[in-house]
Amino acid sequence: MADIVEEDESEKVEIILKTIGPAPTSRLRVPSFIKVRDLRRLIASNGHLPIDNLSLILRGTALCDIKNGDDVHIQLNNGDCLIVAVKPKPPVKDGHDNDDDDEDLKFQLPHSSSRWKKRLYSFLHDKLKLPDILLMVIFTLSLKAWVLIVMWFILAPVAHRWDLGPLYILATGFCLILFNLGKRKAGDSSAYSIFNEDFRELPGTLNADRFDRDIRAGQF
Repeated sequence: MADIVEEDESEKVEIILKTIGPAPTSRLRVPSFIKVRDLRRLIASNGHLPIDNLSLILRGTALCDIKNGDDVHIQLNNGDCLIVAVKPKPPVKDGHDNDDDDEDLKFQLPHSSSRWKKRLYSFLHDKLKLPDILLMVIFTLSLKAWVLIVMWFILAPVAHRWDLGPLYILATGFCLILFNLGKRKAGDSSAYSIFNEDFRELPGTLNADRFDRDIRAGQF
């Protein structure tokens, strides 16, 4: 334990550990100012508990090791009571991939994200409790897309004031379609012959002319 945090005895405090379950209440001397990661390691080593499934609760708040990409520090006082809980292992899967589907819906901010993005994500996820699907939309849109969205909401009342609301919505729909058509590579053909050179159709396309030829050839 000494190699985890080296502090003088004068800077250490004695805390009370109440482990949920049959384990008795114990006491542990730790530095008064310590990282949650180091505290979790000390408690796991002292009580021979699995560190991966260990949850710590101090003053009614669950402690986390990292917040906004930085290590979390806490200030402990002499006689503080810390609740220690060991999370049970998840049940054995029954062969279904429901857990994998749930993981796909959870949004994870990339580690390379900037500090202000991490702070914004922490505020929206931890404080406002926004769902992951909404966080995914917020953080995957580009700055240009957000500017267009803000401009749309600014111009919407103007269109309503001039009784152009329906036309404004229709124009928005057409713009969304046009900007999401994508670009074809050289030599690629569209599924719609009207967009191809000489109205060339894709092989296997069923139309009235081919249907008529098949009937005349006795293939139906």
